[in-house]
Amino acid sequence: NPIEQEGTYPLPEAQLDRFLMYVRITYPDSRAEQKILHLSRLEQTQTQVANHLISQDQIMTARDEVRKVYLSPDLEQYMIQLVMATRNPPKEIKKLAQWIRFGASPRATIALDRCAKAHAWLHNRDFVAPDDIQAVAYEVLRHRILLTYMAEAEEVTTDDCIREILQWVAVP
Repeated sequence: NPIEQEGTYPLPEAQLDRFLMYVRITYPDSRAEQKILHLSRLEQTQTQVANHLISQDQIMTARDEVRKVYLSPDLEQYMIQLVMATRNPPKEIKKLAQWIRFGASPRATIALDRCAKAHAWLHNRDFVAPDDIQAVAYEVLRHRILLTYMAEAEEVTTDDCIREILQWVAVP
């Protein structure tokens, strides 16, 4: 924000949906803090920095490999049901209907697909497991669910809604 403005302003809902993930980053623990301190003291030469760079070819190869990760039709339906539950909360979970004002858009399904595949690939697998979908669900859905005023008054978070949905939607 420019210096003359005070505070930050929330993005409109339509803009939030364009972000792939909403990752919450907390302060580092003491060990990580010490590592940060030690790294900040190092003076790296251009050669040392260049040795840590990733080439464009490596990025494109990784991207192609992630696209090839297999997602079964059953898990595809599981992802769709997770997103659908944000739009039309199951009647069995009455509180979800009271908490969710707007559910996730189709971009959420696309993001779940891409992120679950990337998660599987990062764990050296060529297939997506239910755990991969669940591991990225919070980051993918967190900013795509808009809460009601009642939920906000009850201090319910989107993570609470996602937790309920993950517990309700059956894993194939």
